[in-house]
Parts: sequence; structure tokens; C-alpha cells
Amino acid sequence: MTSNTRVVVIGAGLAGVRLARRLAELGRSVTLVGDEEHRPYNRVLLAEVLAGRYSPEVIALPAPADLVRARVTGIDRAERTVECADGTKIAYDTLVLATGSNPVLPPLRGLFTPDHVLPDGVHAFRTMDDCLGLSEAVRPGARAVVIGGGLLGVSAARALALRGAQVVLAQQSERLMERQLDPAASKLVRRHLTDLGVEVHTDLRVRDVRCVNGTVRSVEMADGYAMDADLVVLACGVHPRVGLAQVAGLDVRKGIVVDDELRTSDPHIRALGDCAQHDGTVYGLATPALEQADVLAELLAGEAGDAGARYTGTRSLTRLTLAGEGFFDLAAFGETEALPGDDVVQLADATRGTYRKVVVRDDRLVGGVLVGELGTVGALARAWEGAEPLPADGAPLLHLLTNDGGS
Repeated sequence: MTSNTRVVVIGAGLAGVRLARRLAELGRSVTLVGDEEHRPYNRVLLAEVLAGRYSPEVIALPAPADLVRARVTGIDRAERTVECADGTKIAYDTLVLATGSNPVLPPLRGLFTPDHVLPDGVHAFRTMDDCLGLSEAVRPGARAVVIGGGLLGVSAARALALRGAQVVLAQQSERLMERQLDPAASKLVRRHLTDLGVEVHTDLRVRDVRCVNGTVRSVEMADGYAMDADLVVLACGVHPRVGLAQVAGLDVRKGIVVDDELRTSDPHIRALGDCAQHDGTVYGLATPALEQADVLAELLAGEAGDAGARYTGTRSLTRLTLAGEGFFDLAAFGETEALPGDDVVQLADATRGTYRKVVVRDDRLVGGVLVGELGTVGALARAWEGAEPLPADGAPLLHLLTNDGGS
């Protein structure tokens, strides 16, 4: 690949910006196309902006020099061009799709107006515009209902509570953050939110959003109970943003299918980040996206050596740090629920609000969850990622759990 090869990256999120910057560092030119009017930003920190801890400028990412603000509407694979909403076309030799993901909008009655837009007071929580809209709308004493008790819903509920809102968190499943945490850790998250004044309901399905003159007034549960609401936040997860790839005829399943070189079914198009599906997995997390960007930058720069750079997957760790008032820190990795025959080491300190648990299978660390005082998380994660057999006596593992300087 020569230095004048035209690389075009669609998507100015963490993955796209990381790739563009890495290519620039390696002396390669790249055009980054983003459809948001804001400077590229770290989406992971949006809840801190909503909480009032950070201004939007604080979470901005260093933008590459060649940043085009446009909405891409189509890909012409034969001509190797992308077409933008304003009619302009951008030619490429290699196209990279880093289009990210869209929020899941649940099938609730009354969720959309006749014009197919969200009513006043109903907000998704995915973009900077979503965040700024919520920040402008929230007032001390405002009644806010957050629908969804995953990582995003927990972060949004806490941020709104810190802004003085009366927050109700409605989670359809039996516990908070069930995909990442075991029941004991979920209880600690719930207690943290409750201590901040958040009213948490689990096993509760929202059925209806009720509006008056296009403005939300309440939400109704499946059992008929209605809660008044000035604000409703939709935090029901995300799904890969694959529309461009589908229309272009690329292989799309859960996400845009890529191989170990992040190549799609078209040899001139790559994909990475939330929109990509590698080896059957769509990660939807920051760490895999950044790792994919680094691998792809090496490949596109032509400096990968004889064997070539490859992306073979990420064993990702979920980290949630809720700073400021009522500081709360947790990490989870691998399998946090034991199977029959697994060994479990579990330590809890109710006074200090800490909880540590690891799951061992066939003398290997297969997962863990830690809440509070995470000094050991680095060493535990390395033991998990390395998948090396643990010493038979188990003493080093116990040391990692109890020694706060373990990282």
C-alpha cells in the first residue's frame, strides 16, 4: 500500500478517530467522515457530562486534520466512491466503516408522534445531542423515568439523580446489569443508586408512554400502574449501525461480517468497532474497537511484517467508575456465574462496601467481579487474559484478592 492510497473512514467515534490518528502517525493520509456537528468525543464519558462533572470540551477527542462533516447516504462499490447527503462524492481505494451503533427504541405504545419523532421529554441517550438535550431539560425535582437497567441505564439514572431529579429506574429483568454482574454485585449497584435517591424497580415491563399535546406526561407499566414523568430516558441497549453496508450488498448478520484483517465481503472495504462482527461476536465496547483500530492501522500502513497483523478477538473487561458524590467503582470480566464443578473464591466487606469474587475452572481463572477498591483488578485481569494454569495451592490467587496493591 503506497502513502497516497486514498483511505476513507466513515464514523468519527472512538474507533474511527483512533484509526485516523494511528494512520497519521504512521505517515499515511486518511479522510475521516463524521455526521455529528460536534467535535469527535469519547462516548463512554457522556454520563459525566450529563451529571455536570465534565463539559463537552473535556471529553472531546483530538480530531484529525482531514475531518469532513457530512452524512454518507450510499456506497458505490463499482466506482469506489461514497455519496453524501449534500450530493458530493468522496473517492476511496480503501473504505473503512466505523459507523458504530444506534440506540434500541423499545416497542412501546405512544413512543412516537404521528411525524415519527420522539415526543418532547423522551430522550435516547447515545449521542452528544441526546446528552445536551437531557442536560437542558433536567431540573431539580423533575420526575425522570429511565427505562433499562444495563450499564447505560445505571449511568444515566445516577447522573440525573446528581442533577436533582426524582429518578425511577425500570428494569425488565430481575436485576441490574445482569449481562456483566452476578446477583451479589448487582445488589451493590442497586444499593448505590438507592442511596442517591433513585427508585429502582426490577421485573417491571413498561408498556405505554402517555403524552399530551406531544409532550410526555407518564409511563404505564404492564400491570397498569402509571408513573408521572417529565422526562423519559431510553437506555435499552444498542444495535449495530449497518444500513449503509446492507444497501451496498455486504455480508451483514448481527453486524458487518469481517475476517482477522477486518476485511468485509468486499476486499476494498473494512469495518471495525460497534458495527463489526468478528468470529460471530459484536462487542459493542470501547476496548475491542480500539484494538481493532490499532491492528487495521498497521495493516493499512503496510508495516505489519511478513506474518501480517491480525485481530483474533478481545477478552474485554467491563469497568464502571462513578466518580464524584457517592464514588462507586466496579469491574467485571469473563464468566461471573459459576458452573457445576467450578471453584469460587468470594470475599465481601459490608462495612467498606467491597465485594470480590473469582471463578476458577480446571485450574484456570475464567471470570471475576470486583466492587470497590479495585487495586487487584489489573493482576486478576492479566491472569484471566493469559489463561495460564493457577498454582495448585491457590495461595497466589487469594493474595491477589486481598492485596490492594496487586495491580
